[in-house]
Amino acid sequence: MTGYHAEYAWIAGAVARDVLIEVAEGRITAVTPDAPPAGERLSGLVLPGFANAHSHAFHRALRGRTHGGRGSFWSWRDQMYAVAGRLDPDSYFRLARAVYAEMALAGITAVGEFHYLHHGPDGVPYAEPNAMGHALIAAAREAGIRITLLDTLYLTSGVDGKPLEGVQRRFGDGDLDGWSERTERLRAEPHARIGAALHSVRAVPAEVMATFAVRTDGQPVHVHLSEQRAENEQCQAVHGCSPTELLDRHGVWQPATVAVHATHLSARDIEVLGGRHVCFCPTTERDLADGIGPAHRLAGVGARLSLGSDSHAVIDPFEEIRGLEMNERLATERRGHFAPAELLEAAADHAAIGWPDAGEIAVGRRADLVAVALDSVRTAGAAPDQAVFAATAADVTRVIVDGRTVVAGGRHATIDVSRALMEAI
Repeated sequence: MTGYHAEYAWIAGAVARDVLIEVAEGRITAVTPDAPPAGERLSGLVLPGFANAHSHAFHRALRGRTHGGRGSFWSWRDQMYAVAGRLDPDSYFRLARAVYAEMALAGITAVGEFHYLHHGPDGVPYAEPNAMGHALIAAAREAGIRITLLDTLYLTSGVDGKPLEGVQRRFGDGDLDGWSERTERLRAEPHARIGAALHSVRAVPAEVMATFAVRTDGQPVHVHLSEQRAENEQCQAVHGCSPTELLDRHGVWQPATVAVHATHLSARDIEVLGGRHVCFCPTTERDLADGIGPAHRLAGVGARLSLGSDSHAVIDPFEEIRGLEMNERLATERRGHFAPAELLEAAADHAAIGWPDAGEIAVGRRADLVAVALDSVRTAGAAPDQAVFAATAADVTRVIVDGRTVVAGGRHATIDVSRALMEAI
C-alpha cells in the first residue's frame, strides 16, 4: 500500500483539498479529502492521467520543419511521406520511444497510436509482418505509458479507388483479408491493447467497410473523418453523400468507434454522430489550417469528446484543452462553452482508446496521477479549479502510471528525453 497526500486533487468533477490517495497493485484503493498529512506529499494540483487519443508518432519528426513556405495540408502531407519513407523498425522504435517519453513528461499516461506505417519502403512486408507495430508497443513500454495500437486499414489513395503509389505502398496490405491476416497475429500485453482503424473514406473502398465493421466489432476503432473539405467534396462526387453518411450506411459507427477530427460536418452529420465518440486535435487542426470543428454542437447532441495531439506540432494536453474552448470562442465570439470539468473529462477519456478503468481519481481506477505546479510563472495566482487555463506541460512535476513513478521533478525516470529526441530525429 502506498499513500499520496495531494495538496489539491481533482475528484468527482471538482477540486478538493488535502486528499489522501491510497494505491495498491496499481489501483486506487481509497480517496479521502480533508485528510491529515500522511504518505508522500504531492504539491500543487493532482489530476488524473491524460489520454492522448490520437497519435501518429512519426509525425513528431516534422515539428518546426514545415513552415518555410505557405503550403497547404497537401504539401505538408508530401513532407510527412518523406519521413515515412525513411523509417525502419529500429529507427521507428527510437523515435516513438522518445515521443512517448515526451508525452509522459506532459502528463499523458496512455496513447492511442493510429498506426499505418506497416511494411518496408517498397511495400514488401518485413520478415515479421508486424515489426513496426511491435516497435511501437516496445517504445511505449520503455517510456512507461500504456498504448492502444490502432492498426490501420489503408488500401487506396483516393475516394475514387486509385491504387497506392510511392511511399503509400508501405501502408497497405493489398486487401481486407491481408490486413486481417496480419493483425490477427498481434497480441495484447499488460501495457498494450490492440484496436483497429479505418484510415478514411479516401483510403478504404466502400464495398469493404461493412465487413471491416463486423470483423472489428467490440474493439476500439478510430476513423479520420472530414478533416479536409476536399475529402467531403470527393465523397459527395463519388458516393453522393458525406463521409459521415457513407460510414453510417455501412455500419461503421458502432459503440466503440471514434470519429477523429470531424471538422467539416453538416447538420445531418452532427445528428448521426450524436451519442458517439469524437476526438478533436486542436493543435494539429490549427497547425494544418484544417478549420474549427463543431465541438460544442456535437457535445450538445450527446457526443463524448476526447483529445489527441495527432501530428505532435505540440505535445501539451493543456494546449489541447484550451484549444477546444478557445476555438469555440473564436468561431462564436462568445466565452464559456465548456467548463473546466468538461474539458478535463475530455482530456482524460481513456475509454476512447479502450482503457475504461482509467481517467479518474476514484476507488478501483488505475493509479494514474499527474501533479501540476501551482507556483510557476504561469500558474502563480491561478485558482486551482481553473488552473487548466493557465498551466502548460512544463508545469507537470510528477507522473505516476499504474502506481509507478515515471516522471519526478519534471524529469523522466529513465530517459533523457531531449537527447533521445535529438538522436531519433
